Amino acid sequence: MAWFKRSKKPKPMGPARPRSPVPEGLWVKCDGCREIIYSKELIKNLQICPKCGYHFRISAPERIELLLDDSQPRELFTQVLPTDPLKFKDTKPYKTRLKQYRDSSGANEAVRIVEGEIESSPVILAVMEYRFMGGSMGSVVGEKITRAAEEARRRNIPLVVVSASGGARMQEGALSLMQMAKISAALAQLRESRLPYLSILTDPTTGGVTASFAMLGDLNIAEPGALIGFAGPRVIEQTIGESLPEGFQRSEFLLQHGFLDMVVPRTDLKATVARCLRHFD
Repeated sequence: MAWFKRSKKPKPMGPARPRSPVPEGLWVKCDGCREIIYSKELIKNLQICPKCGYHFRISAPERIELLLDDSQPRELFTQVLPTDPLKFKDTKPYKTRLKQYRDSSGANEAVRIVEGEIESSPVILAVMEYRFMGGSMGSVVGEKITRAAEEARRRNIPLVVVSASGGARMQEGALSLMQMAKISAALAQLRESRLPYLSILTDPTTGGVTASFAMLGDLNIAEPGALIGFAGPRVIEQTIGESLPEGFQRSEFLLQHGFLDMVVPRTDLKATVARCLRHFD
């Protein structure tokens, strides 16, 4: 029986694999053209691929710094924080998820409201943070954007909202869906006061956010290549049983079919928004 026994000889230890001299994070692969980009060059170019123009996603603080004259403006409604009204639990309790996203993103919720100026034009600016639960719209997001519209109306200045969201937050159920009507009502009051509302759609803007405030702007502006829609392309294909046209739900496709007013590269976004605000004066 000794013939059938395996001998467990230790494998000879080879030379240790030398560590790469290249620091981690020095190079980035572009999701558009798959080319390798020097990370410092990418940062210098506002997170846009210099080879194909692909727009990488950026955080809310980076977006605020890009748009406003003051890179550290006063933030509003910081005291509005999420709770767990449904005591929701999937693989983790909702409260645990909230804490994890606060720690990883450095944000308290999926939107930040600030007051500032864009090329000397005063605005209330709401910027969604995709790193916080995919920018999902819960009760706090709805409340803060509603308050932003009310504050813009009170101060008689324009409202600018930058969307980046996967849609309504499932952990808050119907309370999330109610925010669609709530924000839309506040925007209707803003329009009655004849105050401009500019909606900027970035990658991705989907679900209940697209179905409400993201598409209600006096001007709807998108970044190039942004995914914008309600349901995802795969769900639509399975529902209608047909293949979708190339570029479906991308900003250029939506512009061509009348859903957007303009598609603006990130490098020109601030100047374009400022010009639009001056036009509304």
